[in-house]
Amino acid sequence: MRGHLPPIFTNATGFLPLLPLEVIARRLLSNAMAARPSFAARLGEYAGRTFAIDPVDCPFVFLIKPEGGRTDLKVVRRSVAQGYDARIAAPLVVLIGMIDGTYDGDALFFSRDLMIEGDTEAVLALRNAIENAELDPSTVLGLPKSLQGPVNRGTRMLFVQLRRLLDAPEETGPNSGAFA
Repeated sequence: MRGHLPPIFTNATGFLPLLPLEVIARRLLSNAMAARPSFAARLGEYAGRTFAIDPVDCPFVFLIKPEGGRTDLKVVRRSVAQGYDARIAAPLVVLIGMIDGTYDGDALFFSRDLMIEGDTEAVLALRNAIENAELDPSTVLGLPKSLQGPVNRGTRMLFVQLRRLLDAPEETGPNSGAFA
């Protein structure tokens, strides 16, 4: 169970309402899209596809549909997640690491730390769009430039420790070093 959150956390979050998580996730996604408006355009013909981002160590799934200038996002229980074109599944810390560039999706796929189902071409387009977006924590949080360096470094240190604690896969991405 490399990189998985402890079962006690998963069990506890299974009872929580999903709306607060969805509101927070929508805000973070909105910040990222505002900072990188060309993101959906980089998906090309795969814009409008629905992606299930499945943190396998959590009882919920993010359904994301980037299209045009906006992106729909829903958080649903895993048991009712359906109607998606592609599913990307890995532990939560691994999925976050793919967004911030800590992990390389290809390496994770071949090491079996990441599972992909459905339209693999759409997943590759999404991966390329995420890599080109060069997202960092302060961008996703929508912070001003004056706070970006300290927040990125602090977040980086926090996630390095969390990944060690959870025995997550070794870092393989272009941002495996510290954020500026």
